[in-house]
Amino acid sequence: QVQLVESGGGLVQAGGSLKLSCELSGRTFSNYAMAWVRQNPGKEREFVAAISQSGGITSYADSVKGRFTISRDNARNTIYLQMNSLKPEDTAVYYCAARLGARGLPDPARYDYWGQGTPVTVSS
Repeated sequence: QVQLVESGGGLVQAGGSLKLSCELSGRTFSNYAMAWVRQNPGKEREFVAAISQSGGITSYADSVKGRFTISRDNARNTIYLQMNSLKPEDTAVYYCAARLGARGLPDPARYDYWGQGTPVTVSS
């Protein structure tokens, strides 16, 4: 059974930075494409970034391109989301997700496993 545990969320001022982490356990990490998805109460979940199994392919939402960077360390079974130049509209609960295969990386519906989420609040 795949388990995902996120960490690194918190409160930050606009313009600041945060780095989220997500560790996968229970299966072979390098078999899974990974993604970050965010959601606010009462709103649809929103794709943020994704990375292929090898890390050679990444995908970003237009709203975060140039500010966020997704990466993975297959030796540590962990992905990261470096978030810079944060804006109040980045406030959300950020979820880590995992899936086998790599087609349609930006589609949250294709991900089978989800973490519990870590909250990010950006104050203006």
